[in-house]
Amino acid sequence: MTFEPDSPLVSEVRASPNHERRRGYERPSILLLHYTGVPTARGALDWLVNPQSKVSAHYVIDEAGRIFQLVPESLRAWHAGLSRWAGETDINSASIGIEIHNPGHDGGYPDFPDAQMEAVVALCRDIIARHGIRPERVLAHSDVAPVRKKDPGEKFDWARLARAGIGHWVEPEPFSSRDRGIGMGYGGPLVVEVQEMLARYGYDVEPTGDFEEKTEFVVTAFQRHFRQARVDGRIDQSTITTLERLLAALPANQAA
Repeated sequence: MTFEPDSPLVSEVRASPNHERRRGYERPSILLLHYTGVPTARGALDWLVNPQSKVSAHYVIDEAGRIFQLVPESLRAWHAGLSRWAGETDINSASIGIEIHNPGHDGGYPDFPDAQMEAVVALCRDIIARHGIRPERVLAHSDVAPVRKKDPGEKFDWARLARAGIGHWVEPEPFSSRDRGIGMGYGGPLVVEVQEMLARYGYDVEPTGDFEEKTEFVVTAFQRHFRQARVDGRIDQSTITTLERLLAALPANQAA
């Protein structure tokens, strides 16, 4: 399959056979950002276009900022896996996926180079402008699959994207080293309140009042995106205040 790129920013088309028609969505409403999690961008590209891999993404951005398109935006790429956001379970049909090359947490997790981040900003702006994707629908893979995924992780510069008008962001509340918060094994009204706020924002968590393993994964995912200075999966005042600010900054029809 060959196709014309959807964006003028694309350096090269590397067509992947791993795609299908979107199911129930005329156009994407989520922009989902990943890291590749493999040693080289070439290795990531080769894997994402391999029919045996059963995975793909719409775009790959290498460390030099080159943008490769693998799947037309009109089609459903296979990048999100088992995932959920705001009650939606077919994230692949609802989204455009960008794989940003980085070896990831298991590969030393280097910083994202400036040239790469410039390309991420430019491509995100282009996609958002063409599809009208709302700021609060620009998400991390770890947001929609917090138990399975860490990417793009706490080194990814979401604040830089926000300064460019991309994504939903508030200034994180500074944390106190004396506030260790609460973690696994705790329960009660505070846990219920935080679980309810996380679910209202879109995370897949039930307000049980028990601080169990899944809640820890969700809190960790929230911190990787929105409170990156300390990612420990614990509920402290900094995490609560940052979450409250995010909810307050949502459009009225989303915050209810």
